[in-house]
Amino acid sequence: MATILVLDDDPDISTIITQLAEDAGHEAHAASTIAEGLDTLGRIPTDLVFLDVSLPDGSGIDALSKIRGFPTRPDVIIITGLGDPDGAELAIQNGAWDYIEKTSTLKQIMFSMDRALRFREKARKPAMVSIKRDRLIGDSQALQPVIENISVAAAGDAGVLITGETGTGKEVIARTIHENSPRSEGSFVVLDCASLPASLAEGELFGHVKGSFTGANTTRTGLVGQADGGTLFLDEVGELPLAVQATFLRVLQEKRFRPVGSTKEFDSDFRLMAATNRSLEDMCEQGLFRSDLYYRIKACAIEMPPLRKRLEDVPAICRFHLERLCEKYEKDVPELSEDFLSVLMNYDWPGNIRELVQTMERTIMRGGDEPVLYPEHLPVDIRAKAMRRTVGKHDEPLDETATFAPDAPTLPAADRTNFPNDLLNGPLPEFKDYRKECLARIERPYLERLLDEADGNIKEACRLSGISRTRLYAMLKDHDMSR
Repeated sequence: MATILVLDDDPDISTIITQLAEDAGHEAHAASTIAEGLDTLGRIPTDLVFLDVSLPDGSGIDALSKIRGFPTRPDVIIITGLGDPDGAELAIQNGAWDYIEKTSTLKQIMFSMDRALRFREKARKPAMVSIKRDRLIGDSQALQPVIENISVAAAGDAGVLITGETGTGKEVIARTIHENSPRSEGSFVVLDCASLPASLAEGELFGHVKGSFTGANTTRTGLVGQADGGTLFLDEVGELPLAVQATFLRVLQEKRFRPVGSTKEFDSDFRLMAATNRSLEDMCEQGLFRSDLYYRIKACAIEMPPLRKRLEDVPAICRFHLERLCEKYEKDVPELSEDFLSVLMNYDWPGNIRELVQTMERTIMRGGDEPVLYPEHLPVDIRAKAMRRTVGKHDEPLDETATFAPDAPTLPAADRTNFPNDLLNGPLPEFKDYRKECLARIERPYLERLLDEADGNIKEACRLSGISRTRLYAMLKDHDMSR
Protein backbone atom coordinates (compact mmCIF):
# COMPACT_ATOMS: atom_id res chain seq x y z
CA MET A 1 0.00 0.00 0.00
CA ALA A 2 1.25 3.45 -0.92
CA THR A 3 0.37 6.91 0.38
CA ILE A 4 -0.91 9.33 -2.26
CA LEU A 5 -1.62 13.06 -2.07
CA VAL A 6 -3.91 14.80 -4.56
CA LEU A 7 -2.97 18.49 -4.68
CA ASP A 8 -5.70 20.15 -6.74
CA ASP A 9 -8.19 22.95 -6.06
CA ASP A 10 -10.86 21.26 -8.20
CA PRO A 11 -12.94 19.20 -5.73
CA ASP A 12 -14.32 16.94 -8.47
CA ILE A 13 -10.84 15.98 -9.68
CA SER A 14 -9.63 15.48 -6.11
CA THR A 15 -12.59 13.24 -5.30
CA ILE A 16 -12.18 11.13 -8.44
CA ILE A 17 -8.42 10.51 -8.03
CA THR A 18 -8.70 10.01 -4.27
CA GLN A 19 -11.44 7.41 -4.83
CA LEU A 20 -9.36 5.66 -7.51
CA ALA A 21 -6.39 5.49 -5.15
CA GLU A 22 -8.46 4.14 -2.26
CA ASP A 23 -10.17 1.56 -4.49
CA ALA A 24 -6.69 0.34 -5.46
CA GLY A 25 -5.89 -0.18 -1.76
CA HIS A 26 -3.81 2.96 -1.18
CA GLU A 27 -4.07 5.64 1.50
CA ALA A 28 -5.15 8.92 -0.11
CA HIS A 29 -5.18 12.55 1.06
CA ALA A 30 -6.29 15.75 -0.63
CA ALA A 31 -5.16 19.38 -0.47
CA SER A 32 -6.32 22.43 -2.41
CA THR A 33 -3.33 24.80 -2.02
CA ILE A 34 0.45 24.49 -2.15
CA ALA A 35 0.75 25.54 1.50
CA GLU A 36 -1.77 22.91 2.58
CA GLY A 37 -0.04 20.31 0.43
CA LEU A 38 3.41 21.06 1.86
CA ASP A 39 1.98 20.88 5.36
CA THR A 40 0.50 17.45 4.59
CA LEU A 41 3.80 16.24 3.14
CA GLY A 42 5.59 17.44 6.28
CA ARG A 43 3.26 15.40 8.50
CA ILE A 44 2.59 12.32 6.37
CA PRO A 45 5.32 10.36 4.53
CA THR A 46 4.05 10.28 0.94
CA ASP A 47 4.97 8.15 -2.07
CA LEU A 48 3.13 9.88 -4.93
CA VAL A 49 1.63 13.34 -5.52
CA PHE A 50 -0.91 14.26 -8.19
CA LEU A 51 -0.13 17.95 -8.69
CA ASP A 52 -2.22 20.56 -10.48
CA VAL A 53 -0.32 23.18 -12.51
CA SER A 54 -2.42 26.17 -11.48
CA LEU A 55 -3.23 26.52 -7.79
CA PRO A 56 -4.66 29.45 -5.77
CA ASP A 57 -1.33 30.27 -4.11
CA GLY A 58 1.08 29.59 -6.95
CA SER A 59 2.31 27.36 -9.76
CA GLY A 60 2.54 23.63 -9.22
CA ILE A 61 5.60 23.51 -11.49
CA ASP A 62 7.38 26.02 -9.23
CA ALA A 63 6.52 23.90 -6.19
CA LEU A 64 7.90 20.71 -7.75
CA SER A 65 11.36 21.02 -6.28
CA LYS A 66 9.95 21.62 -2.77
CA ILE A 67 7.71 18.58 -3.05
CA ARG A 68 10.55 16.38 -4.32
CA GLY A 69 12.73 17.74 -1.51
CA PHE A 70 10.83 15.99 1.29
CA PRO A 71 12.63 13.02 2.92
CA THR A 72 10.55 10.39 1.08
CA ARG A 73 11.25 12.14 -2.26
CA PRO A 74 7.69 11.54 -3.51
CA ASP A 75 7.18 11.02 -7.23
CA VAL A 76 4.96 13.61 -8.91
CA ILE A 77 2.38 13.26 -11.67
CA ILE A 78 1.36 16.62 -13.09
CA ILE A 79 -2.35 16.99 -13.92
CA THR A 80 -3.57 19.95 -15.94
CA GLY A 81 -6.71 21.14 -17.62
CA LEU A 82 -4.80 22.60 -20.56
CA GLY A 83 -2.21 20.63 -22.50
CA ASP A 84 0.99 22.64 -22.90
CA PRO A 85 4.04 21.05 -24.63
CA ASP A 86 6.42 23.56 -23.07
CA GLY A 87 4.90 22.97 -19.64
CA ALA A 88 5.15 19.22 -20.09
CA GLU A 89 8.84 19.46 -20.99
CA LEU A 90 9.52 21.79 -18.06
CA ALA A 91 7.71 19.48 -15.66
CA ILE A 92 9.74 16.42 -16.68
CA GLN A 93 12.98 18.41 -16.51
CA ASN A 94 12.08 19.45 -12.96
CA GLY A 95 11.58 15.88 -11.80
CA ALA A 96 7.94 15.03 -12.58
CA TRP A 97 7.24 11.36 -13.31
CA ASP A 98 4.42 12.02 -15.80
CA TYR A 99 2.29 14.82 -17.25
CA ILE A 100 -1.37 14.04 -17.95
CA GLU A 101 -4.42 16.10 -18.87
CA LYS A 102 -7.59 16.19 -16.78
CA THR A 103 -9.52 15.01 -19.83
CA SER A 104 -7.65 11.68 -19.59
CA THR A 105 -9.76 8.57 -18.99
CA LEU A 106 -9.84 6.90 -15.58
CA LYS A 107 -7.93 4.03 -17.14
CA GLN A 108 -5.12 6.38 -18.22
CA ILE A 109 -4.92 7.94 -14.75
CA MET A 110 -4.82 4.51 -13.10
CA PHE A 111 -2.17 3.33 -15.56
CA SER A 112 0.08 6.32 -14.78
CA MET A 113 -0.42 5.91 -11.02
CA ASP A 114 0.24 2.16 -11.09
CA ARG A 115 3.33 2.52 -13.30
CA ALA A 116 4.84 5.25 -11.09
CA LEU A 117 4.34 3.21 -7.91
CA ARG A 118 5.71 0.00 -9.48
CA PHE A 119 8.82 1.80 -10.69
CA ARG A 120 9.23 3.43 -7.28
CA GLU A 121 9.09 0.05 -5.56
CA LYS A 122 11.78 -1.38 -7.85
CA ALA A 123 13.93 1.75 -7.49
CA ARG A 124 14.08 1.30 -3.71
CA LYS A 125 16.35 -1.75 -4.01
CA PRO A 126 19.38 -0.14 -5.68
CA ALA A 127 18.96 2.86 -3.37
CA MET A 128 19.87 0.56 -0.49
CA VAL A 129 23.22 -0.31 -2.08
CA SER A 130 26.00 1.40 -0.19
CA ILE A 131 28.79 2.89 -2.26
CA LYS A 132 32.35 3.68 -1.39
CA ARG A 133 32.75 7.46 -1.37
CA ASP A 134 35.90 8.48 0.41
CA ARG A 135 36.06 11.90 -1.27
CA LEU A 136 32.36 12.64 -1.79
CA ILE A 137 31.41 14.24 1.52
CA GLY A 138 27.90 15.11 2.66
CA ASP A 139 24.42 13.70 3.20
CA SER A 140 22.26 16.69 2.30
CA GLN A 141 18.97 16.28 0.48
CA ALA A 142 20.44 18.01 -2.58
CA LEU A 143 23.19 15.37 -2.77
CA GLN A 144 20.90 12.33 -2.58
CA PRO A 145 20.00 12.26 -6.32
CA VAL A 146 23.72 12.44 -7.12
CA ILE A 147 24.46 9.46 -4.87
CA GLU A 148 21.59 7.48 -6.41
CA ASN A 149 22.87 8.24 -9.93
CA ILE A 150 26.41 7.25 -8.96
CA SER A 151 25.09 3.88 -7.80
CA VAL A 152 23.31 3.36 -11.12
CA ALA A 153 26.27 4.55 -13.23
CA ALA A 154 28.75 2.39 -11.32
CA ALA A 155 26.75 -0.73 -12.15
CA GLY A 156 27.02 -0.15 -15.92
CA ASP A 157 29.62 0.79 -18.49
CA ALA A 158 27.88 3.56 -20.44
CA GLY A 159 29.29 7.04 -20.93
CA VAL A 160 28.74 9.51 -18.11
CA LEU A 161 28.37 13.28 -18.44
CA ILE A 162 28.77 15.26 -15.22
CA THR A 163 27.61 18.88 -15.26
CA GLY A 164 27.78 21.65 -12.70
CA GLU A 165 29.44 24.92 -11.83
CA THR A 166 33.20 25.25 -11.58
CA GLY A 167 34.56 23.90 -8.31
CA THR A 168 31.60 21.69 -7.36
CA GLY A 169 33.63 18.47 -7.43
CA LYS A 170 32.79 16.92 -10.80
CA GLU A 171 36.05 14.96 -10.93
CA VAL A 172 35.27 13.56 -7.47
CA ILE A 173 31.99 12.21 -8.88
CA ALA A 174 33.83 10.56 -11.78
CA ARG A 175 36.40 8.99 -9.46
CA THR A 176 33.66 7.73 -7.14
CA ILE A 177 31.88 6.03 -10.05
CA HIS A 178 35.17 4.49 -11.20
CA GLU A 179 36.03 3.21 -7.71
CA ASN A 180 32.63 1.54 -7.38
CA SER A 181 32.62 0.02 -10.87
CA PRO A 182 34.03 -3.29 -12.16
CA ARG A 183 36.87 -1.19 -13.64
CA SER A 184 38.09 -0.04 -10.22
CA GLU A 185 41.33 -2.02 -10.59
CA GLY A 186 42.10 -0.23 -13.87
CA SER A 187 43.59 3.22 -14.37
CA PHE A 188 41.68 6.47 -13.95
CA VAL A 189 43.20 8.74 -16.59
CA VAL A 190 42.42 12.48 -16.63
CA LEU A 191 42.67 14.92 -19.53
CA ASP A 192 42.01 18.63 -18.97
CA CYS A 193 40.63 19.68 -22.35
CA ALA A 194 40.79 23.36 -21.41
CA SER A 195 44.60 23.26 -21.40
CA LEU A 196 44.92 21.15 -24.55
CA PRO A 197 46.23 22.96 -27.66
CA ALA A 198 44.51 21.79 -30.85
CA SER A 199 47.88 21.01 -32.47
CA LEU A 200 48.80 18.58 -29.68
CA ALA A 201 45.38 17.06 -29.02
CA GLU A 202 45.72 13.91 -31.16
CA GLY A 203 49.19 13.17 -29.83
CA GLU A 204 48.00 13.60 -26.25
CA LEU A 205 45.00 11.35 -26.77
CA PHE A 206 46.41 8.67 -29.06
CA GLY A 207 50.17 8.91 -28.50
CA HIS A 208 52.89 8.95 -31.20
CA VAL A 209 55.70 6.86 -32.53
CA LYS A 210 59.37 7.79 -32.51
CA GLY A 211 60.30 10.13 -35.36
CA SER A 212 56.71 10.98 -36.32
CA PHE A 213 57.48 14.70 -35.97
CA THR A 214 60.28 16.99 -34.89
CA GLY A 215 61.04 16.38 -31.23
CA ALA A 216 59.43 12.92 -31.13
CA ASN A 217 62.55 11.23 -29.82
CA THR A 218 60.68 8.33 -28.23
CA THR A 219 57.45 6.43 -28.74
CA ARG A 220 54.79 7.68 -26.34
CA THR A 221 51.57 5.99 -25.24
CA GLY A 222 48.56 8.33 -25.36
CA LEU A 223 45.87 8.70 -22.73
CA VAL A 224 43.45 6.44 -24.62
CA GLY A 225 46.01 3.65 -24.48
CA GLN A 226 46.78 4.32 -20.82
CA ALA A 227 43.07 4.02 -19.99
CA ASP A 228 42.80 0.48 -21.40
CA GLY A 229 40.77 -1.56 -18.90
CA GLY A 230 39.96 1.57 -16.88
CA THR A 231 38.34 4.99 -17.24
CA LEU A 232 39.21 8.02 -19.36
CA PHE A 233 37.92 11.25 -17.83
CA LEU A 234 37.72 14.33 -20.06
CA ASP A 235 37.46 17.39 -17.85
CA GLU A 236 35.90 20.48 -19.49
CA VAL A 237 34.99 18.36 -22.50
CA GLY A 238 33.32 21.38 -24.12
CA GLU A 239 36.81 22.70 -24.83
CA LEU A 240 37.83 19.63 -26.86
CA PRO A 241 38.90 20.98 -30.29
CA LEU A 242 36.18 20.47 -32.89
CA ALA A 243 38.66 18.99 -35.37
CA VAL A 244 39.53 16.23 -32.89
CA GLN A 245 35.94 15.39 -31.98
CA ALA A 246 35.24 13.41 -35.18
CA THR A 247 38.36 11.29 -34.73
CA PHE A 248 37.64 10.73 -31.07
CA LEU A 249 34.02 9.72 -31.83
CA ARG A 250 35.25 6.92 -34.08
CA VAL A 251 37.69 5.75 -31.40
CA LEU A 252 34.86 5.80 -28.87
CA GLN A 253 32.68 3.68 -31.13
CA GLU A 254 35.31 1.19 -32.31
CA LYS A 255 37.55 1.19 -29.23
CA ARG A 256 40.50 1.23 -31.63
CA PHE A 257 42.99 4.07 -32.23
CA ARG A 258 46.05 4.86 -34.31
CA PRO A 259 48.98 6.77 -32.73
CA VAL A 260 50.33 9.76 -34.65
CA GLY A 261 52.82 8.53 -37.27
CA SER A 262 51.81 4.88 -36.91
CA THR A 263 50.40 2.57 -39.60
CA LYS A 264 48.89 0.21 -37.03
CA GLU A 265 45.72 0.44 -34.96
CA PHE A 266 45.57 -0.64 -31.34
CA ASP A 267 42.72 -1.71 -29.10
CA SER A 268 41.74 0.09 -25.91
CA ASP A 269 38.83 -1.04 -23.78
CA PHE A 270 38.16 2.17 -21.87
CA ARG A 271 35.08 3.75 -20.34
CA LEU A 272 34.49 7.43 -21.05
CA MET A 273 33.38 9.97 -18.48
CA ALA A 274 33.28 13.69 -19.13
CA ALA A 275 32.53 16.88 -17.22
CA THR A 276 31.66 20.42 -18.20
CA ASN A 277 30.34 23.67 -16.76
CA ARG A 278 28.93 24.65 -20.14
CA SER A 279 25.71 23.69 -21.92
CA LEU A 280 26.78 21.17 -24.54
CA GLU A 281 23.25 21.18 -25.92
CA ASP A 282 23.54 24.90 -26.70
CA MET A 283 27.02 24.34 -28.15
CA CYS A 284 25.61 21.67 -30.47
CA GLU A 285 22.99 24.13 -31.74
CA GLN A 286 25.74 26.68 -32.37
CA GLY A 287 27.89 24.16 -34.22
CA LEU A 288 30.62 24.24 -31.54
CA PHE A 289 30.20 20.63 -30.43
CA ARG A 290 29.28 17.50 -32.36
CA SER A 291 25.78 16.32 -31.46
CA ASP A 292 26.63 12.66 -32.16
CA LEU A 293 29.51 12.83 -29.68
CA TYR A 294 27.29 14.64 -27.18
CA TYR A 295 24.68 11.87 -27.21
CA ARG A 296 27.35 9.19 -26.84
CA ILE A 297 28.78 10.95 -23.80
CA LYS A 298 25.52 11.64 -21.97
CA ALA A 299 24.16 8.10 -21.76
CA CYS A 300 24.13 8.74 -18.02
CA ALA A 301 23.81 12.39 -16.94
CA ILE A 302 24.60 13.64 -13.42
CA GLU A 303 24.26 17.24 -12.29
CA MET A 304 26.33 18.28 -9.27
CA PRO A 305 24.52 20.95 -7.21
CA PRO A 306 26.43 24.09 -6.19
CA LEU A 307 27.59 24.33 -2.58
CA ARG A 308 25.09 27.10 -1.79
CA LYS A 309 22.30 24.54 -2.31
CA ARG A 310 23.84 22.06 0.14
CA LEU A 311 25.10 24.32 2.93
CA GLU A 312 24.27 21.69 5.55
CA ASP A 313 27.19 19.69 4.11
CA VAL A 314 29.67 22.51 4.76
CA PRO A 315 30.74 21.44 8.28
CA ALA A 316 31.50 17.86 7.15
CA ILE A 317 33.36 19.04 4.02
CA CYS A 318 35.24 21.59 6.11
CA ARG A 319 36.39 19.01 8.68
CA PHE A 320 37.39 16.52 5.97
CA HIS A 321 39.68 18.99 4.22
CA LEU A 322 40.89 20.49 7.50
CA GLU A 323 42.29 17.11 8.56
CA ARG A 324 43.89 16.61 5.15
CA LEU A 325 45.50 20.06 5.14
CA CYS A 326 46.74 19.79 8.71
CA GLU A 327 48.40 16.50 7.83
CA LYS A 328 50.00 18.18 4.81
CA TYR A 329 51.39 21.04 6.94
CA GLU A 330 52.16 18.79 9.93
CA LYS A 331 49.85 20.68 12.26
CA ASP A 332 47.50 19.53 15.00
CA VAL A 333 43.88 19.57 13.87
CA PRO A 334 42.11 22.49 15.61
CA GLU A 335 38.52 22.50 16.77
CA LEU A 336 35.95 24.60 14.92
CA SER A 337 33.87 26.96 17.02
CA GLU A 338 30.11 27.20 16.42
CA ASP A 339 30.54 30.83 15.36
CA PHE A 340 33.16 29.76 12.83
CA LEU A 341 30.83 27.18 11.27
CA SER A 342 27.95 29.65 11.35
CA VAL A 343 29.94 32.08 9.18
CA LEU A 344 30.80 29.32 6.71
CA MET A 345 27.14 28.32 6.44
CA ASN A 346 26.01 31.88 5.85
CA TYR A 347 28.31 32.45 2.90
CA ASP A 348 27.19 31.69 -0.67
CA TRP A 349 30.49 30.09 -1.86
CA PRO A 350 30.44 31.27 -5.50
CA GLY A 351 33.63 29.27 -6.03
CA ASN A 352 31.98 26.20 -4.47
CA ILE A 353 34.04 23.46 -2.79
CA ARG A 354 37.25 24.66 -4.43
CA GLU A 355 36.81 28.05 -2.76
CA LEU A 356 36.02 26.40 0.59
CA VAL A 357 39.20 24.31 0.44
CA GLN A 358 41.32 27.34 -0.44
CA THR A 359 39.68 29.28 2.39
CA MET A 360 40.47 26.53 4.88
CA GLU A 361 44.10 26.49 3.73
CA ARG A 362 44.39 30.26 4.25
CA THR A 363 42.63 29.96 7.61
CA ILE A 364 44.91 27.35 9.15
CA MET A 365 47.88 29.48 8.09
CA ARG A 366 46.36 32.49 9.87
CA GLY A 367 45.38 30.39 12.86
CA GLY A 368 48.93 29.19 13.48
CA ASP A 369 48.93 26.78 16.41
CA GLU A 370 45.61 27.96 17.87
CA PRO A 371 43.65 24.97 19.26
CA VAL A 372 40.29 26.48 18.20
CA LEU A 373 39.38 28.38 15.04
CA TYR A 374 37.08 31.40 15.40
CA PRO A 375 35.50 33.69 12.78
CA GLU A 376 38.40 36.11 13.26
CA HIS A 377 40.69 33.57 11.61
CA LEU A 378 38.65 33.65 8.39
CA PRO A 379 39.38 36.06 5.52
CA VAL A 380 37.67 39.42 6.08
CA ASP A 381 35.81 39.35 2.75
CA ILE A 382 34.08 36.06 3.62
CA ARG A 383 33.15 37.24 7.12
CA ALA A 384 31.74 40.49 5.71
CA LYS A 385 29.60 38.78 3.06
CA ALA A 386 28.36 36.18 5.53
CA MET A 387 27.38 38.94 7.95
CA ARG A 388 25.51 40.78 5.19
CA ARG A 389 23.53 37.65 4.43
CA THR A 390 22.78 37.01 8.10
CA VAL A 391 21.58 40.55 8.73
CA GLY A 392 19.53 40.45 5.54
CA LYS A 393 17.61 37.45 6.81
CA HIS A 394 17.00 38.99 10.23
CA ASP A 395 17.95 35.70 11.81
CA GLU A 396 20.24 37.10 14.51
CA PRO A 397 18.91 37.63 18.04
CA LEU A 398 17.17 40.94 18.62
CA ASP A 399 19.00 43.81 20.33
CA GLU A 400 18.03 45.50 23.56
CA THR A 401 15.52 47.84 21.84
CA ALA A 402 13.47 44.99 20.36
CA THR A 403 10.36 43.57 22.01
CA PHE A 404 8.69 40.18 21.83
CA ALA A 405 5.12 39.76 20.63
CA PRO A 406 2.55 39.68 23.44
CA ASP A 407 2.02 35.94 23.07
CA ALA A 408 5.72 35.10 22.92
CA PRO A 409 6.88 32.47 25.43
CA THR A 410 8.40 33.85 28.61
CA LEU A 411 10.61 32.54 31.37
CA PRO A 412 9.06 31.13 34.55
CA ALA A 413 8.19 33.83 37.10
CA ALA A 414 11.02 32.86 39.44
CA ASP A 415 13.56 33.20 36.66
CA ARG A 416 12.09 36.50 35.42
CA THR A 417 12.49 38.03 38.87
CA ASN A 418 16.28 37.77 38.90
CA PHE A 419 17.08 37.36 35.21
CA PRO A 420 19.54 38.57 33.96
CA ASN A 421 20.96 39.93 37.23
CA ASP A 422 21.35 36.45 38.69
CA LEU A 423 24.04 35.83 36.09
CA LEU A 424 26.11 38.63 37.64
CA ASN A 425 26.35 37.00 41.06
CA GLY A 426 29.91 36.12 41.89
CA PRO A 427 32.91 37.12 39.73
CA LEU A 428 32.10 39.34 36.75
CA PRO A 429 31.97 37.12 33.65
CA GLU A 430 33.36 38.14 30.27
CA PHE A 431 30.73 39.91 28.20
CA LYS A 432 30.62 37.24 25.49
CA ASP A 433 29.95 34.54 28.12
CA TYR A 434 27.28 36.71 29.77
CA ARG A 435 25.63 37.41 26.41
CA LYS A 436 25.73 33.73 25.44
CA GLU A 437 24.05 32.64 28.65
CA CYS A 438 21.37 35.34 28.32
CA LEU A 439 20.57 34.20 24.80
CA ALA A 440 20.43 30.58 25.91
CA ARG A 441 17.87 31.51 28.60
CA ILE A 442 15.51 33.18 26.12
CA GLU A 443 16.09 30.97 23.08
CA ARG A 444 15.20 27.59 24.53
CA PRO A 445 11.62 28.37 25.65
CA TYR A 446 11.01 30.09 22.32
CA LEU A 447 12.25 27.05 20.40
CA GLU A 448 10.14 24.71 22.54
CA ARG A 449 7.01 26.76 21.83
CA LEU A 450 7.98 27.06 18.14
CA LEU A 451 8.35 23.30 17.66
CA ASP A 452 5.09 22.73 19.50
CA GLU A 453 3.25 25.24 17.27
CA ALA A 454 4.79 23.70 14.14
CA ASP A 455 4.06 20.14 15.32
CA GLY A 456 7.75 19.32 14.87
CA ASN A 457 7.74 20.31 11.18
CA ILE A 458 10.93 22.20 10.35
CA LYS A 459 9.54 23.90 7.25
CA GLU A 460 6.56 25.20 9.20
CA ALA A 461 8.82 26.29 12.06
CA CYS A 462 10.92 28.33 9.61
CA ARG A 463 7.77 29.94 8.21
CA LEU A 464 6.39 30.86 11.65
CA SER A 465 9.64 32.19 13.05
CA GLY A 466 11.26 33.76 9.99
CA ILE A 467 14.44 31.82 10.82
CA SER A 468 16.31 30.14 7.99
CA ARG A 469 16.53 26.34 7.99
CA THR A 470 20.32 26.41 8.47
CA ARG A 471 20.10 28.79 11.41
CA LEU A 472 17.26 26.83 13.03
CA TYR A 473 19.15 23.54 12.85
CA ALA A 474 22.18 25.22 14.42
CA MET A 475 20.06 26.63 17.28
CA LEU A 476 18.41 23.27 17.93
CA LYS A 477 21.81 21.63 18.03
CA ASP A 478 23.10 24.25 20.47
CA HIS A 479 20.24 23.44 22.85
CA ASP A 480 20.39 19.65 22.36
CA MET A 481 16.82 19.69 21.06
CA SER A 482 15.58 17.11 18.59
CA ARG A 483 13.12 17.71 15.81
